[in-house]
Amino acid sequence: MDGEVIVEKTGGYAVITLNRPDKLNAFTVAQHESLRAALQDAGADETCRAVILTGAGRGFCAGQDLGDRDPKMLGDNPDLGATIETYYNPLVRLIRSMQKPVICAVNGVAAGAGANIALACDIVIAARSAKFIQAFAKIGLVPDSGGTWQLARLIGEARAMALCLTAEPLPAEKAAEWGLIWKAVDDAALMDEARALAARFASAPTYALALTKQAIQQAAINSLDAQLDLERELQREAGRSDDYKEGVQAFLDKRAPLFTGRKRA
Repeated sequence: MDGEVIVEKTGGYAVITLNRPDKLNAFTVAQHESLRAALQDAGADETCRAVILTGAGRGFCAGQDLGDRDPKMLGDNPDLGATIETYYNPLVRLIRSMQKPVICAVNGVAAGAGANIALACDIVIAARSAKFIQAFAKIGLVPDSGGTWQLARLIGEARAMALCLTAEPLPAEKAAEWGLIWKAVDDAALMDEARALAARFASAPTYALALTKQAIQQAAINSLDAQLDLERELQREAGRSDDYKEGVQAFLDKRAPLFTGRKRA
């Protein structure tokens, strides 16, 4: 569909593109609603086994469209927490809870909430020209959309604090070096890399990938004992799936497995 979000479904995966290139894909209410609908549709579609999120034009996402938050229109006491509660937090929770891999292909600047929505995805690939900017300090705000949690967890308090307090851009290659994202690639190769990865997931054991996603997310807050127990329970579930049976049988038969991605047929 055309509009502020474009959705393409092909080869067992979906490509969801933020489509306000003249505004660096900064968020409006309409774009939030369209993106949420696209992600919910992809999540519910059993034929869609992976998602790519990217941006049109020269940037991934500049965060909130500040034209929609003009203090002259909002008055002296705007409730920005309501915006977060209504739009940004549900979006981050939706991405994190999707039962399939979500790949973010960062094609240019990812600033403010745009950076943190990218980091909420399961695998982040960025063009070498891309930059991640915690721009909130420049306008007197606090990093949101999970940014303070993700940054401190992924790169440590010292680096997280410096990025948030200075709002200095972090180049994609440095972000990869620090472990903030998976890798940086040549600009021209970005979507080929993302599509190849999504195609790989489209024929993978999606149910097991979803369980793995759950386990890794829980590891950030679990003790070792709790994580060992969680792994036991998730492995119990994975072992009951048709994909596990198919994977073992294919190994014994010396052939490529044909995974369905479902828990059971």
